[in-house]
Amino acid sequence: MSTAQETTAQETTAQETVEYATEHPPRMRWAEHAPEVYKAMVRLDAAARRGLDPKLCELVKIRASQLNHCAFCLDMHTKDALAAGESVERIVQLGAWEESRHFYTEKELAAIELTEAITLLPEPGRGFVPDEVWDRAAQHFEEAELAQLIAAITVINAWNRFGVATRMTPGHYRPGQHG
Repeated sequence: MSTAQETTAQETTAQETVEYATEHPPRMRWAEHAPEVYKAMVRLDAAARRGLDPKLCELVKIRASQLNHCAFCLDMHTKDALAAGESVERIVQLGAWEESRHFYTEKELAAIELTEAITLLPEPGRGFVPDEVWDRAAQHFEEAELAQLIAAITVINAWNRFGVATRMTPGHYRPGQHG
């Protein structure tokens, strides 16, 4: 096969369409039906992020969204993290952070671990954030910053509940779209 024929064969292959599964529509557009709640959540989210490193905040939001299986928030915060300068490698490794500790700082690890502890509170046998998790976070965050981090974790968990309950559709978000 000549080089021209190889190129044509490659172009033909590249032009083939892949048939993906059908996209589920959202169950409802909750923000349209509860606009005051949505506006309050946006203000709460902005207040919770204040004073936190934007990349750290996005890592926390991605990890909570992974745990809560919120595809919409995963899409959003992965894109926002990339736009904030986060690396693809660190985002990909976040789902296996315990085995990939060397990708993160000790401060980030403390935040990720605290995110898991707060997000997974309702699991059987867990009624509080374990002291060792709290102590590690307290070693890396001043009290005011730790309070902000707890607020950010709490807010993303609330957003995840809205996203999962109403089956918000991932894949259409553009970085910075929602402020």
